[in-house]
Amino acid sequence: MLNGRKIIVVMPAYNAAKTLSKTVAEIPRDVVDEILLVDDDSADETVRVANELGLKVFRHAQNFGYGRNQKTCYREALKSGADIVVMVHPDYQYSPHLIVPMAGMVAFGEYDAVLGSRILGKGALIGGMPVYKYIANRFLTLAQNILISQKLSEYHTGFRAFSREVLENLPLEENSDDFVFDNEMIAQAVFFGYRIGEISCPTRYFEEASSINFSRSVRYGFGVLNTSLKFRLHKLGIARSRIFRQRGQKLLPDYYKEMERAEKKSV
Repeated sequence: MLNGRKIIVVMPAYNAAKTLSKTVAEIPRDVVDEILLVDDDSADETVRVANELGLKVFRHAQNFGYGRNQKTCYREALKSGADIVVMVHPDYQYSPHLIVPMAGMVAFGEYDAVLGSRILGKGALIGGMPVYKYIANRFLTLAQNILISQKLSEYHTGFRAFSREVLENLPLEENSDDFVFDNEMIAQAVFFGYRIGEISCPTRYFEEASSINFSRSVRYGFGVLNTSLKFRLHKLGIARSRIFRQRGQKLLPDYYKEMERAEKKSV
């Protein structure tokens, strides 16, 4: 807890059994009130390891995708009374030690959302980020800064902190269930006027760290550009997009019942 705000760390997990213990060991438990893990139907021992570590665990009945995983993470964190939610990937790519300053920037009212940037400073390439990913990151970030009129150092980090207000008010259910969810969420936060801060974050690339392959990276890149174009066209009143509607679908209040109904309809 910081400044009287309850802090919950959420971990969207998929086949993270090899790195989960390392990640959890560095989470500052004197500040973090609860750790919540959502497993997207992993094929390894992620759930067993999470239970042994004493985490609050939810498991999807099937693999729904990274974006859907985050939706569950945020919904369950809000149900648990979180004032600040910090997303930490369980693959040990980002440093959990930075949870405190990131959460603090939200807890003391400086920002509504904070991103752990791998690009600020010189940590990305030193930490092993592939050169092609670094170049793509810089190109996409430049394009997005132009299209949505921001000056962020990167939009693609998986280390983020959000206030409760942001998570309750963004139309997150309108977003993709795939990797571009991350990018849509930042674009929404900008569109609806939330303050976004950044902090320099070292990163680690190694064999066990999760990473999407080249073909999915390309698809993600086109999704990012599409999101930014939607933002600009919506702002100009040329074309309306559901993800930027004030009345767009917020996080579903009862995800698992909604999921069950959807499954019955598909039978």
